[in-house]
Amino acid sequence: MVTSVTNLSRSGLYDWMAQRVSAVLLAAYTLFLLGWFLANPGLTYEDWVGLFSQNWMRIFSLLTLVALSVHAWVGMWTISTDYLTPMAMGKSATVVRFLFQAACGLLMFVLFVWGVQILWGI
Repeated sequence: MVTSVTNLSRSGLYDWMAQRVSAVLLAAYTLFLLGWFLANPGLTYEDWVGLFSQNWMRIFSLLTLVALSVHAWVGMWTISTDYLTPMAMGKSATVVRFLFQAACGLLMFVLFVWGVQILWGI
């Protein structure tokens, strides 16, 4: 069993569940937006701003940003622990894995903050 200080919850079951719950939320958000696009064929910028200026949509979008961050983190952590191993990379695997995870975490944080600024800046 791989243990690391960089996994989300210290338990594979909780990480698995977090990824599944976040996937359902991401799918619900995507289906909602697709339905909204289909229901509004003559979409204008004002319609788009009107949708995202409502607090319920901002909260739904913020929750989706959190779900996207959790989903991405669990996925990237799993990839790094599965493929960046000492057997595959030699003795430097631990350092490479940590740097990969740090870069992914930093990128996800930057994209999350940027998304919040976009979302609440309307």
